[in-house]
Formats: sequence, C-alpha cells, structure tokens
Amino acid sequence: MANLIPITYLVLDGHFGNNNSLQMARQVNLHIISKLRHDTALYIPYQHPDPNHRSRRKYGDKLDWRNIPGVYLRQSSIEEDIKTDIYQSTLLHKEFAQPLNVVILVKTNIKTNARSHVILFSSDLDLSYEKIIDYYKLRFQIEFNFRDAKQFWGLEDFMNRSQITVTNAANLSFFMVNLSHYLLAQFRQDNPGSGIVDLKAYYRGFRYVREILKMLPEPPDPILLSQIFAKLTSLGRIHNTSTTVSPS
Repeated sequence: MANLIPITYLVLDGHFGNNNSLQMARQVNLHIISKLRHDTALYIPYQHPDPNHRSRRKYGDKLDWRNIPGVYLRQSSIEEDIKTDIYQSTLLHKEFAQPLNVVILVKTNIKTNARSHVILFSSDLDLSYEKIIDYYKLRFQIEFNFRDAKQFWGLEDFMNRSQITVTNAANLSFFMVNLSHYLLAQFRQDNPGSGIVDLKAYYRGFRYVREILKMLPEPPDPILLSQIFAKLTSLGRIHNTSTTVSPS
C-alpha cells in the first residue's frame, strides 16, 4: 500500500502526544498528529524588539489559554449557544526538541460563559488547521472499525499463526466491517435504528429458513412462509422487525 499511496502522517491519541513519539515518527520520515494535555505549557517563540539583533533566548511569553492573541485566530463560529474559536500558531514546548504546529479549539457557552479547550498539534509546520482537525477525527473512525472487527467479525478470535493466514484473517475481518456497513445502510431503509446485531440476526434467520425449506417436500403456503421468515429473522435482534421484511 505504501508503494501506491505515500504515507505522510501518523495520527496518535493523547497518550502518545510527547517528544519520544514525535522523534520516532520523524525517524521513519513521518509527521505526527496528536493531542496535548489541556494544561500544557506552550510558549511563543521569542522575537527580539530589534530585528537586526540576534538573541540566544528561545522562549517568549507563556501562552495564556484564557487570553489567546487574536492574531492566531483562524475561524470562529456559533451554533446552539456554543461559540467555537479555532487558533493556530507555531509554538514551543520545553519537552519537545522542535517547534510544534499547534491548533487550539476553544468552546465557550455564550449563556453561562463556561469555557473549555482542546489542543492538537503536528510536527508538520505547514499543515493547515483544517487538515489537522480532520485527520485527528479520522482516528476515531479507525478505532470504531477495530472495535467492530473485534466485536462482530472475529478479529480477536482467530487462531492462525503464520504470517499469511494471520494477514488473511485480519483482512477478512475488516472486509466484513466494510461490507456490513454497506448492507446496514440498505437494511436501515426499512429498519431504522438497526445495528450490526440486527443485521447478523436477519441474515442468520434467512439462512435457517433456506435450510428448512430444503427439508420440506414442497414449499409452504406463501402466507405461512412469510410468518416463518419473520419469526426466524427476528430471533436475536435488538430492534423490532419491520413489517416490510419478506422472504424475497
């Protein structure tokens, strides 16, 4: 895959938002995107008042989370009494060996003035704030895919040991994640609110009906067949069976 699509970024959760993880990523020519603690001490790079004067001083003022300079503001929006301000700047952290591309999302409740913020960062100093936010959001979708593969499609259960069989088993689990979400989108048109458990129960019941029909000397009455189909496909479901479900 890396030969076809160049891999540039490594997205990690806040547990790996540290200098060791950043350096590990850079050693393999990747840029890290991660999250910092909300109380992280970040500093504005020092700039000498005289541009012609060189100074060894590295750190300027410490960033005040409740009074972020307006020059760093990139976007502001209000939705349902929640104001969201997005700031971006190149800042310094005393535990990191290089400057960081920092994106700060500040949410303020207009009515109560309650305030919270999240700090994302990247080692790529040229990456836009939109992409940093979007790429970090994708991490959650990846985690959801692993969760579904483990919970529903046997990612934790296979007993293979060789590299090829392990690869095949893992690929099959993730293939089923993609296929089930495609089928679930269609299934929900007649069964709103249904999940993977309901989808699996439906197809398992459908298979039971087919196997039972093979044992009968002749097909049952269509009305009875519909009742059998509805009964068997509802076994093990969480949500009620739609009245539109039929053996067709």
